Amino acid sequence: MKNKKIIAVIGGNVATTEIYEKAYQVGKIIAEKDCIFICGGLGGVMEAASKGAKDNNGLTIGILPGTSKQDANPYIDIPIVTAMSNARNVIIARTCDIAIAIDGKYGTLSEIAYCLNFGKTVLGIDTYQIEGIIEIEDVEEIRNFL
Repeated sequence: MKNKKIIAVIGGNVATTEIYEKAYQVGKIIAEKDCIFICGGLGGVMEAASKGAKDNNGLTIGILPGTSKQDANPYIDIPIVTAMSNARNVIIARTCDIAIAIDGKYGTLSEIAYCLNFGKTVLGIDTYQIEGIIEIEDVEEIRNFL
């Protein structure tokens, strides 16, 4: 397993129906490409992508901000409890090989910044347009990076 790519999906804990569907598709593609999925483990984009990965037999890891495994969304296989709040974003950024940012707010922005600072590839779907992010128009394009 150590040779498999670890792909992070980062995004808000609230998602519109359109963003939820895109995140679900991203998780599905990650699983289909036999990569390991990692996220912050909560709702919204994280839940949708986790569900997409899990529905397609992917392995899902959630790096949780709180003190309980019970906080993880139901599609997380391996909940990692950190009690670190947003500081857990560094763990996600250090662990992933590639990050896919979908929508999001300031927590997502911090994860993007950490990933870029650590030299990680960051793909962006309906998220911040800043230097270093590879903008993705069609979710299927991520297959080219995995």
